[in-house]
Amino acid sequence: MIIFFRRIGATNQDRGICSPAKQAAFKSVYGDTIAIKPQEAQHSDLIILWSVNAIATDLHFLHDVNVAKQRGATVWVIDTHKTYTYDQATHHVYVKPGSDGALALGLMHIIHRDDLADIDFIQRYVQGYEELVRDVLPTFTPDYVSSICGVPAEVIEELAHAYAKAKAPFIRLGSGVSRYGNGSMSCRCINALPAVIGAWQHLGGGLLSSASSSQYLNKSFMQQPQVVTPAKRLMPMILLGDLLTNPKALLEHGLEDTSGGVPVHSLYVFSSNPAITAPNQNFVRQGLMRDDLFTVVHERFFTDTCAYADIILPATSSVESDDIFNSYGHYTIGANYQAIPPVGESRSNWQVISELARRMGLDDPFFKMTELELIEQMVRSSSKLSQEEQDRILQGDLVEVELPENYKLDFKTPSGKIEILNPQENIPLITYREPYGDGEPFWLIVGNDIRILDSSFCEMEFDDPELMKLRMNPDDARLYNINDGDVVEIYNIRGTVRIKVYLDAMVQRGTLVTLGVWWQSQSSDDAVGINALTASRPTDAGWGSTFYDVQVNIRKI
Repeated sequence: MIIFFRRIGATNQDRGICSPAKQAAFKSVYGDTIAIKPQEAQHSDLIILWSVNAIATDLHFLHDVNVAKQRGATVWVIDTHKTYTYDQATHHVYVKPGSDGALALGLMHIIHRDDLADIDFIQRYVQGYEELVRDVLPTFTPDYVSSICGVPAEVIEELAHAYAKAKAPFIRLGSGVSRYGNGSMSCRCINALPAVIGAWQHLGGGLLSSASSSQYLNKSFMQQPQVVTPAKRLMPMILLGDLLTNPKALLEHGLEDTSGGVPVHSLYVFSSNPAITAPNQNFVRQGLMRDDLFTVVHERFFTDTCAYADIILPATSSVESDDIFNSYGHYTIGANYQAIPPVGESRSNWQVISELARRMGLDDPFFKMTELELIEQMVRSSSKLSQEEQDRILQGDLVEVELPENYKLDFKTPSGKIEILNPQENIPLITYREPYGDGEPFWLIVGNDIRILDSSFCEMEFDDPELMKLRMNPDDARLYNINDGDVVEIYNIRGTVRIKVYLDAMVQRGTLVTLGVWWQSQSSDDAVGINALTASRPTDAGWGSTFYDVQVNIRKI
């Protein structure tokens, strides 16, 4: 789809709403180093699931965790609240939202203080450790870190020693920690941990931030630079509501817009449901309601965004079209061939833009290719894949690509080392930065509901009559005269959401927890979703979303 809109000169879109801050952090510390294979965790003797609810969001990795557990590994979970993954771990650490970077620095403080760092590895492979020890770590004592994170000092000590003394510790870093105003710096701090103890040199040791096979597919073929019309602006996805309601929003955020702030008059939505999933939901809906905005939605189901569409185009599902997939979280590639004919008038993304190109008089041969021809050319032009791998992919096999030998210690950075200190960064040395916050008394935690994925699968029928719920610590509830089952309003400067409260002693004081991003028809008051409370503020690097950097107040109604 993107190549078509670039061809006609539409506003370009930065699609990194999920975890660009985490990706920027890994690149800052490790450059273009190949990410560790997730299966290596099977050989670890200590696994930390840091900000990752594996049962809800990383189920394939949970298999590797279980293999390691059968071999005697211990599992720690670090998160802001009790998740579905709770029972998979032997140790649980609950941190205050946005404080993960301080915890990582506190662990390194203890590791250095107690002579648990691998100095030989550091001297050979790490840049910036001396500066870290001199300028940063002295401040992050266990007591000081406890005051920031809410984790008892003795637990910080226990975790630091367990991690440093393990033979091959493995950290699986999720994306939640990156969705704060300090998200990228927090991830930089966590990324430094395996460097300090030399975990990378051991089978089963290291850190997995994100792995993908995308680099093994020749995507440049799909970008077709010869048919691209230069865009006049690039819009980060988090600013959709801003741009729809304020044509000069990009300029006001310091971003380039050579159009000078031309209003958006046409919006094409595919593979997305921005009316409920985009931040600053009230702005988004205000923009979608503009009389002068022509909106087309290409969808399988009638989502919240469809209600604002001038035209709705039925889309195919994955079993009705031909496609190819690189993986997210591991290193496999697979072609997905059509299993059944499209239902009704449903068409795939490629079929729609091919037909649009024809009707708009775009004669580029590229748009005349079929999906099968595109798949064949993409695979055959991917020089990183062997002939055998190409053949197997085109035959419909799921292929795991081969990684180079000793890739874990081949640090592809300017220095050739792990860069705890990166001179190219605005803040070269890792440290702790505070999240934005909103000046309200409660952090709002929007976790993952195991039944849905963001707002996908909300079209299903659920037995639960109340899908959108709020969990609150009983001690906090007493201060607000709130009882179990009461309907309350949670609110901040951006919006108000009505929701039913359930008391839960496992919820941290000063936090409120809700799970899932539910459609309007499934919210407590049939009006707005939880993203009415979230902001379109960017992360400290990568222009990522700060969905979790939100504070609210609460009142009983």
